[in-house]
Amino acid sequence: MFAKLFEKPIHVLVGLGFPHQLNTVADAYQFVIDWHGNSPEQKAAICACKAALAGDIDAQTARGVFVAFARRKDILIEDGGVPPRGNAAQPKHA
Repeated sequence: MFAKLFEKPIHVLVGLGFPHQLNTVADAYQFVIDWHGNSPEQKAAICACKAALAGDIDAQTARGVFVAFARRKDILIEDGGVPPRGNAAQPKHA
């Protein structure tokens, strides 16, 4: 159930701008439910991850919804690249 791997990991910024890699739907689900806030993007990512864990949608669909959430919150590291030092954004909550 929890071993639904993404074809490509998602890289996000956590804490004070440290990179973190999410490899599975379960990783993304845990991250998004721990996120402080209640935005529509967060709700959509939670629903998509739950659906993927239940087998209702595929992992790549959930990945796409999670990426949209992370991009909206400005915590997505595009293409897995690490941002330059000193330019790492802090996660914006809510």
